[in-house]
Amino acid sequence: MTDKSCPFCDPLPEDRIFYRDQLVIGLWDGFPVSEGHALLVPVRHVPTWFEASTEERIALTQAIVVAREAIEEKHRPDGYNIGINSGDAAGQTVFHLHVHLIPRYRGDVPDPRGGVRHVIPSRGNYLTGVNSSPIARALVTGGDDPLLPLLKEHLTRSNAVDIAVAFTM
Repeated sequence: MTDKSCPFCDPLPEDRIFYRDQLVIGLWDGFPVSEGHALLVPVRHVPTWFEASTEERIALTQAIVVAREAIEEKHRPDGYNIGINSGDAAGQTVFHLHVHLIPRYRGDVPDPRGGVRHVIPSRGNYLTGVNSSPIARALVTGGDDPLLPLLKEHLTRSNAVDIAVAFTM
């Protein structure tokens, strides 16, 4: 089954495809978040991981190794993130299952600890001890309770921002 409006069902430019078997296509992401960002896509149009057949899930998992080898032929990453967005609430924008294999490079972000946990920013790095949602907090004291993470959390959830600032001495 194919979907004519689906970018993964339409014929893909051959230069983006690095792997193909009966169940999976490996292609370079059209909007990479890092050098070598790869996608693994089932040939059959299936919306999410949970609708994929057991055979498709096995083939996708096995293709991760193939994708890593293809990435390492051209790049020298220091690590990887493997991810699947399943559903609107999880950020899925193309409703044809695809697995992201994202090469990571030392220094590409200031603190990578937490990795994929950063899909919910305030919960990403549990090692910092800042695990509670700052949205529910009314007072920021500074020092070990910095203002910047609170502002970032509010900004990521906002459609518009009005800021009033006052200083006292």
